[in-house]
Amino acid sequence: MSVRAVPNVHRLTLALLAALALPAVAQESSTTDKTDKVKTFEQVTVTGSRLKRTDIEEALPVTIIQKAEIDAQGITSAEQLLQQLNIASNGSDNLAANNSIASGEGRGNHGVSGANLRGQGADATLVLLNGRRVSAHGLAGQVVDLNSIPFQAIERVEVLRDGASAVYGTDAIGGVINFITKTDYQGLSLSAGTDITQEGGGDIHHIDLLGGFGDLDTDHWNVWVAGTVKKNQILRGTQRDFTNSFQPDRGLSPDSRGGSYATIGNGLGSLINTPTNSGLNDPLDNSIQQWVNIADLPGGIGCENAGDLMGPYGDQIWNLAYRYACAWDYGRARTLQQAVDTKQLIGRFTYKISDNHQFYLEAMGSEVQAKRRFEALQFTTTVGAGPSALDPYPLNGLTQDTYDTMYDALVGYFGATPKLVYGNPINFRWRCYECGPREYTTTTRAMRLLLGLDGTIGNWDYSAGLSRSSSKARSVLTSGFVFTAPLKQLMKSGQLNPFLLPGQTQSPEVLAALEAMSANGTELYHGETTTTTLDATFNGSLGFKLWASDEVQAAVGAEWRREEYEFDGPALWNTTANPTTGGSAWIYQAAGDATNYMSGKSRTVKAVYTEFLVPVIDSLNLTVSGRYDDYSGFGGTFNPKYSFKWQPADWLAFRGSYSTGFKVPDFARLFRGTTESPSVGSGVDIADPAKCPGGDPQAGVAGCENIWPTILTGGNPALKPEESEQRSIGVVFAPGDRFNMSVDWWEIERLSSIRSTSLRELKDNYDIFTENWIRDSSGNVVQIDQRYVNTGGTLTRGIEADANLRGEGFGGKWNINLNGNYLDQYKTKTLETSPWSANQVGKFTTWGILPLKWKHTLSFGWARGDWTHALTQIYRNGYLDAPASGYQPTRIRTGVYVPPDYKPKVDEYITYNYSVSWAGIDKLKATFGVRNLLNTDPPFTLAYLDYGGGSAWEPRVADPRGRSFNLLLEYSFW
Repeated sequence: MSVRAVPNVHRLTLALLAALALPAVAQESSTTDKTDKVKTFEQVTVTGSRLKRTDIEEALPVTIIQKAEIDAQGITSAEQLLQQLNIASNGSDNLAANNSIASGEGRGNHGVSGANLRGQGADATLVLLNGRRVSAHGLAGQVVDLNSIPFQAIERVEVLRDGASAVYGTDAIGGVINFITKTDYQGLSLSAGTDITQEGGGDIHHIDLLGGFGDLDTDHWNVWVAGTVKKNQILRGTQRDFTNSFQPDRGLSPDSRGGSYATIGNGLGSLINTPTNSGLNDPLDNSIQQWVNIADLPGGIGCENAGDLMGPYGDQIWNLAYRYACAWDYGRARTLQQAVDTKQLIGRFTYKISDNHQFYLEAMGSEVQAKRRFEALQFTTTVGAGPSALDPYPLNGLTQDTYDTMYDALVGYFGATPKLVYGNPINFRWRCYECGPREYTTTTRAMRLLLGLDGTIGNWDYSAGLSRSSSKARSVLTSGFVFTAPLKQLMKSGQLNPFLLPGQTQSPEVLAALEAMSANGTELYHGETTTTTLDATFNGSLGFKLWASDEVQAAVGAEWRREEYEFDGPALWNTTANPTTGGSAWIYQAAGDATNYMSGKSRTVKAVYTEFLVPVIDSLNLTVSGRYDDYSGFGGTFNPKYSFKWQPADWLAFRGSYSTGFKVPDFARLFRGTTESPSVGSGVDIADPAKCPGGDPQAGVAGCENIWPTILTGGNPALKPEESEQRSIGVVFAPGDRFNMSVDWWEIERLSSIRSTSLRELKDNYDIFTENWIRDSSGNVVQIDQRYVNTGGTLTRGIEADANLRGEGFGGKWNINLNGNYLDQYKTKTLETSPWSANQVGKFTTWGILPLKWKHTLSFGWARGDWTHALTQIYRNGYLDAPASGYQPTRIRTGVYVPPDYKPKVDEYITYNYSVSWAGIDKLKATFGVRNLLNTDPPFTLAYLDYGGGSAWEPRVADPRGRSFNLLLEYSFW
């Protein structure tokens, strides 16, 4: 099966590449003089090209960040570095934004930090270590975890702001981030750093050791080893005031009724014996009240006095039928920053075989333990509870006093109404503080072993390598979860009392029972990804010129890669393994994932690629590259890239490129298990769209009767790769040594996106999704296939700018840098044939990236003698707040209620960082810095998110740590 049909223009490219490659392959070795050798060593290979060249900063939009710059800003992790890069999107890829109860595709990303460039997603941004791939995270199976990268051992980071499938293959749609470590080191150095927040919580500590010996020129060998131990401490919502979600005048109030003092609900057969859409009549205005907390009734103690983090329910904002409910601020109960402990070890041995050849062995290993903690369990009871539901509070000898208190309070306000039936059990919603906060602990062990050989044969350089990398992760429950069966027994007995006020405690028997039913230590799931790669590249001169003084350069290469993935866990998460206690009923509300278990899956990739640098005239260079990848199970895909650099003057250059890209579906989307669910209760009524246009049931219309087929969700082995087209054009302007700037316009059009579809889409577009409506032999719809499909896409367009000004003054040297990213368009479409949506830039999005119109980093540096100072401003544009259904309170969204202090726009977010470095003592360097110098809180948002750090702030934009003080000491022993 062909992945991509090869257009005529691509066939022409293939022919051109083949013609140019012929002399490249046949080129004979020749002797070069010293001058040529020196020139070769001055040339370097930079991310985005296989060729060695000297003009890389002008020819490609590459950002190169040296380790000294990173240390000067107090950055201690790859995630922190990405947060300051303006090309990096504001996505849900950091340890704050992915800290919720994950479901669906979010499962398995515990403790993962991803790289997301140009809004294409972390799974469409290629992450390299020393120019070669590393395995994706063992659980998520989609993205590389930046926490596994040996960040303290790097020498520089190269960020390619362009597509690169023509060079690297899949995943390089948004760009490439290449972490490059040292290749040769002699000496012994120790560094230790700490980053302490002013308001407590979220502190970061690390210690690093680097040692190496052996001189490549005299000893012909060198070996070095670097080790890092780092600890990111937990930051809780209660440690930051801005997480307060009880701000009703601004439109924010938690839609939660499960506090530590229970709120009573209605239901047939319960104490408030009414249907769900009915309730008690309020004497105040005869309105219906469905949920009542006696603390909030007139004359009561008040919700804020009833329990920790409790407050009055925002009925004007959400639902008038909950006027006397008590809400609970689960945003403050969550973790704003996950606790992560990291151990990393990397080493390299290099042996110089001769002046022109060297062998090296590189080994890397890491262990990352992340604790994903969120709010305590919420219990909601139901009369006639099913296998996984909980029974309401009964009336018996143990419960008599508490039961009567609840009943008397309700009768005292609402009156002796027939809707209150004494003796019926009490439905309630309650938060189990005694169970402790829920927590998943994920331990990830990653490794990579690389054998490499580099050298020069005549005019040609070569590089070959064999690598094996893996990421193995396991998640276990470590707090807050209990087994369902004994919990149901405890609830049914009435021993557990959900109506205890502050200062009151559960009985010793209940506490002992909760301890005995704890699920701590139970595995959720485990997984492993493995990548084995064999590659070789040759590059050099073809020995002929066109009309320029430089010769045509070429690179050719091949790659063989095998990718493997498996995902598994305890069989008891599967209801078929244990029909009585399996699945979600086994451990209450734990996210077991047996449906998605898969035995080991693998695929093989074979690729050949070539690249040519063609100096047409001295001022104009053309680069043509192409790569052909063949995937087992998919077929082949060819992706070209055409770029140019025109330099009419020494101080002025123009550059541009066009390329295609692709992203192969990950194993999870291909092979996750298929779940069959009844369509009853799906919230969408269904008629057969073949007989009833539109698929909406209509009473009395033949063929438009309601049908109830089974819904299929899960992986789809028939998926195809996503495809993309990238375009860019830019200018580099450098009129002198003191000033330079570059501006690049870019566009990425991504099609055949892999996503799930809604029932509404399948009905409205029946002619496109006819095969998704599965019929029996009589032609009746029996199943609807709602698994992943290739459809729709995104259109992203923007401008990146970078300017540098330097000079001398006040006895030292100063420099100013402005780096900015203007996002012009971010559009989506659900079908290939659909028109693009309205532009979403500057508007709230529910998940993925938050497309901000403008972001910049403005820095000022000054150095004199042993002192270096840096002041940086980080700016993030404001945006329109949440208009989306379910992410803004109901009555505000519908325009029924407008709070007095309501603002439809989220403010801009501006922070300042300052650092000073001193090297006045031999072999010692000290750097002190203050991050978020003005202690600026994240801007307020009323978006009611069920992910991230909680309500009132946006974790995709802001850093919740606030002002912090960092100190880095580096000492070289020899």
